Amino acid sequence: ADAEAIVRLYDQVVRDFPRLNVVINNAGIMRKINVQRFEGDLRDVTSEIDVDLSGPIRMVMQFLPHLLKQPNGAIINVSSGLAFVPFAISPVYSAAKAGVHAFTRALRVQLKHTDVKVFELAPPVVDTPLNDVFKEDLGGAKLMDVAALGAAAIEGLRNDHFEIRPGLANVMKIMSRVAPELILRELGKSAERMNAPV
Repeated sequence: ADAEAIVRLYDQVVRDFPRLNVVINNAGIMRKINVQRFEGDLRDVTSEIDVDLSGPIRMVMQFLPHLLKQPNGAIINVSSGLAFVPFAISPVYSAAKAGVHAFTRALRVQLKHTDVKVFELAPPVVDTPLNDVFKEDLGGAKLMDVAALGAAAIEGLRNDHFEIRPGLANVMKIMSRVAPELILRELGKSAERMNAPV
């Protein structure tokens, strides 16, 4: 979220690793936000946008001139299966990851005739601390093992699959096209529980 820190990082990394040719944007914070009972600070409500969307955009814009000078460059933006269907109890996170998805697609088109490939990794629910607070909201969905996600990502990169959607993320993408209201309703059940009368 800190643009000045990105500039400092760029200066250090390019100095120490002048042949750097890959940038992976894997920033992510995710919170439950009840819009009906929101009592937080309005300046903080967009934290996920600042970190999860603005951060990767700033990183790309800072590093792209360097990447364009390298043979076989790559940008890998990590979005989420929630880029395709929002998780109602995490509306800002869902919006940020949908933004990463849209930005990555546009970036891929603009860089089509360069030596920089643009990949999107859209993980499903992964067994990481990020999801610890959401386990009761997942309706029994199986969390993907981190090693399995890593293996799927490496395979996708090796095969130039520019949108890598392992496991349930692929199902979410398909369902968002085939039965969008059904998948939204399923992912919305936790929000209904969150807003149930007390």
